[in-house]
Amino acid sequence: MKIGIPTEIKPMEARIALVPGAVAELVQAGHQVLVQAGAGQLSGYPDQAYQKAGALILPDAAALFAQADLVVKVKEPVEGDLALLQSRHLLFCYLHLAPNPTLTQRLCDIGLTAIAFETVNEHGTLPLLAPMSEIAGRVAVQAGVHYLHRSMGGKGLLLGGVPGAENGRVVVIGAGVAGLNAAKMAAALGAHVTAFDRSPDALRRAEALAPNITGLFAYQDAIAEAMTQADLVIGAVLIPGARAPRLVTRAMVQGMPDGGFIADISIDQGGCIETVRATDYRNPVYLEEGVWHMGVTNMPGAVPRTASQALSGAILPYVKKLAGGDWKSLPSLAQGVNVAAGKVVHPALLS
Repeated sequence: MKIGIPTEIKPMEARIALVPGAVAELVQAGHQVLVQAGAGQLSGYPDQAYQKAGALILPDAAALFAQADLVVKVKEPVEGDLALLQSRHLLFCYLHLAPNPTLTQRLCDIGLTAIAFETVNEHGTLPLLAPMSEIAGRVAVQAGVHYLHRSMGGKGLLLGGVPGAENGRVVVIGAGVAGLNAAKMAAALGAHVTAFDRSPDALRRAEALAPNITGLFAYQDAIAEAMTQADLVIGAVLIPGARAPRLVTRAMVQGMPDGGFIADISIDQGGCIETVRATDYRNPVYLEEGVWHMGVTNMPGAVPRTASQALSGAILPYVKKLAGGDWKSLPSLAQGVNVAAGKVVHPALLS
């Protein structure tokens, strides 16, 4: 099969779906891998590394899409990609279609089949979402640390404190993979962390990470109370494939101290915080209700080297299965199909 890896063209997106080592394995398995010129440059992988791995470097996206059967990319297709996709293509990438009916309709109009990384399900886990969730949770805390600096307009708080000064308070809403990574990083800095979830097991996992993490059930009044003292709030609620529920209201945000910071990791799925809107790394934050907000829809894109390595390793076994041609019999990949031959098929998008 001809596997195409295009350059990501979403603003400030520098990741690449497959690193040269993964490409070499696909070539050894008998597949032809096509890589757009410069696609890996910003992740630290020049064209020469892909050529050495056995890939064919093509000059532009038009040439790549014209030849590829399976298109493997990182983020959902945007206008430049959509103009080149055809009904014969099998598309494999993050899609996040629930909050984006326009993109959903465009993919249906093209008539292709699209499998979303975030809905590939392996025995109740999401193995292709997990590595980026891990990174997003950590990046969100790093961003919060930065924007709490007075020089950035924040309240001038060192999140971990020092002897004789107060430690910061962090609220994490959703104790899945992203939330647990955010809680772990914030706790390691020395902050007082409160993690909210509806699962007792998730709360146990959160509290087991560090003694300065408290797990609480996600009741609305408990979240609202915690936010009145929060310096940093991380939204990390996930319902696989579906739009994220809005658990944090504008009134709750109004109750936060001025100069605080909110990062909503679930913004890809519509966001779980009422006052957060989608942004990108060209202009990542904005001030609303006296609080800084970050709604970047590709948070792991800030660390493309790390993210590309983690993502490539996770998706490679599934790319091999897709390229083998018998993937429809595999439950994990079948559950990942969002659009099949131009028709929406994933249950979360049909409800």
